[in-house]
Amino acid sequence: MFYSRYNKLGNEFAVPSSPNVFEKSEVLLINEQLNEDSGLKWQSSEVLNYLSGQTALPESKSVSLAYSGHQFGHFNPLLGDGRAHLIGSFTGKAGAEYDIQLKGSGATSFSRGGDGLCALGPAVREFIMSQAMHSLGVPTTHCLAVLSTGQTVYRQGHVPGAVVARVARSHVRVGSFQLLALRQDPESMSELLELSINDSFEDITSQGEERVFAFFSRVCQAQCALMLKWLQVGFIHGVMNTDNTLVNGETIDYGPCAMMEGFSFSRVFSSIDSQGRYAFGQQPNMASWNCARLAESLLLLCDDQENAIERFSKSLAEFSETFNQGYRRLWQDKLGLLDWNDEDQSLINELLELMTTHQLDYTNTFAGLTAHTMNMLQEQYPLSEELDAWLSQWSARTEQYSKDAMIERMNKVNPALIPRNDLVEEIIGDFYRNGASEQLGDWLLALKSPYEYRSYPKKWVTPQSGTTQYQTFCGT
Repeated sequence: MFYSRYNKLGNEFAVPSSPNVFEKSEVLLINEQLNEDSGLKWQSSEVLNYLSGQTALPESKSVSLAYSGHQFGHFNPLLGDGRAHLIGSFTGKAGAEYDIQLKGSGATSFSRGGDGLCALGPAVREFIMSQAMHSLGVPTTHCLAVLSTGQTVYRQGHVPGAVVARVARSHVRVGSFQLLALRQDPESMSELLELSINDSFEDITSQGEERVFAFFSRVCQAQCALMLKWLQVGFIHGVMNTDNTLVNGETIDYGPCAMMEGFSFSRVFSSIDSQGRYAFGQQPNMASWNCARLAESLLLLCDDQENAIERFSKSLAEFSETFNQGYRRLWQDKLGLLDWNDEDQSLINELLELMTTHQLDYTNTFAGLTAHTMNMLQEQYPLSEELDAWLSQWSARTEQYSKDAMIERMNKVNPALIPRNDLVEEIIGDFYRNGASEQLGDWLLALKSPYEYRSYPKKWVTPQSGTTQYQTFCGT
């Protein structure tokens, strides 16, 4: 059974909008495990008909959601789904609610003159990246399928068009609350608050303003946990605007995203982030900044503004404290340190400085340390000779530890395999040329177990030359 769970917020929030009908559409990619695990269990004909716009979901009405957003620090009062249609929601296994949203499905009232369509390349990227991130243990939305539209779109030339079908626990963003605050609509904001709590924080039992404060605290915790996961695996989102920040702490929008290879906290891949606002090391600060914008919006539900500001500020301070603790633990785990000495911070700092100076591959450096501890696969993950002196210090620091205990800790946080940027581009190229990629199936299967240390094809684990100059672009 499908339904429209955002309609209760009114037609100005969930604007009725129907996707284009793509009669020549074909299913190019489908996440069969997600289809099964979510409880959809669609047959191939249902996937095609529902996701190409040819058949509406029963009992549901398609909408495009409105929201505001700070885009690279500048507030835009009205954004919204400019090329997306939320065609319905459903209750899956264990009572979890999910949305089904189509991207690239045509223009909406928020398109601002755009065509509302999507090129094939960004669609394939989201399919790969969302699955890889999930397997890496990062909270994320999921790509259910990619469909060709049978049409071309113009993006620096004519290219095949595609529709992305996204399954997500929620599409409520910080920008969703910003919109209702701007409209001074406390009734709708209260409704949105309850919807968000029931979606993701249903164990919150407090009432009144305490419920608002508890919700905000949990959002901060979720964002903090997400940032630590991004840093753990080397993910750079590229466009952390408040309209791309889900309050439930899941990753959304795989547009100008990439995996860091040559290490630098200032690494940026997005072509539109010229100032480095969303650089790798800036992401935690920006998550906290986005949470502060949510706090400003939630003031609409608070009578005692002075007390509310104090409570929200306390939660933001806790974000910083929790992050700092988690950040130290992250490096401790990545180096297999079973206890902590004050001198360990210098050991970590020296390693990161060496990695930055010599542009060492982020994933492979820590995979190399893990392989070194395992005494296996050292040819696959060779450690740079620039680390020789540091390696002696690390070996002396850890010589008293049980190797098994070190391996258990390191193996949980140091992936052996990530979705390499050049391979993602290569597979996108396959789809542009042939409408398919023979190499994708085996690679995706391996990416389902990214912490499994075993022999892999060289191109799966070896960064290509020049990847520090890699650039990604928004899919619009």
